[in-house]
Amino acid sequence: MAWSTRQLAELTGTTLRTVRHYHEVGLLEEPKRRANGYKQYGVAHLVRVLRIKRLTDLGLSLAEIAEMGDADEHPEAALRRLDTELAATIERLQRVRAELALILREAAPTDLPPEIAPAAARADLSDADRSYMVVLSRVLGPKGIQAYANLMTNYQHEPLMTEFDELSPEADEQTRQDLAERMLPHVRALRAEHPELRTADEDAPQGAKFAARTMGQAMVELYSPAQLDVLKRVGRVIAETPVEGD
Repeated sequence: MAWSTRQLAELTGTTLRTVRHYHEVGLLEEPKRRANGYKQYGVAHLVRVLRIKRLTDLGLSLAEIAEMGDADEHPEAALRRLDTELAATIERLQRVRAELALILREAAPTDLPPEIAPAAARADLSDADRSYMVVLSRVLGPKGIQAYANLMTNYQHEPLMTEFDELSPEADEQTRQDLAERMLPHVRALRAEHPELRTADEDAPQGAKFAARTMGQAMVELYSPAQLDVLKRVGRVIAETPVEGD
């Protein structure tokens, strides 16, 4: 039995280019040629091409097939490795699908991890607050991220905080002081309700100091000097006149 390259490709469901590539990479032995110079393939070539095609369809690379050589023994080790890789891929894809379902269901932001994204979506955060949450999600550990997720789960955006969000960078001394005084009870109430925020950086992957420094840098970039001044005034009063919950 002798077939041309085109006939071999048709019989095996491949292409001329594929058969020639198998020759180039050393997977398929060159056949004998007729007197007119045309290649003539036999049954062994047919079986070899079908085996290569079957293994590539299963997911093995040509390099892995080459490592097996020409032997026709059952490639158990390679198939078991492939099975392990496929199991890990399936697990990753299932996790991605679960996250996609969460994002679609909750209209959650895609730049936040799933542990905090739904709560952030429901909290009606300002652009600056949301960007700050993105930074937090990168420097805090699971415990810290959960602490902020808890904070936002039942958070209602107070008109007072809208006033803070819209505070003019040129706000005068009296305006900033007045806003700080009115924000103080709200901030204290949040701190009392969520004491876990005080230790949110305990499990930060790169340490509490790195987390604090990064969060501080983010605040300087995201909030105006006037807003930062208001927060400093609130923090100063809490530090100087602590009450239960502080």
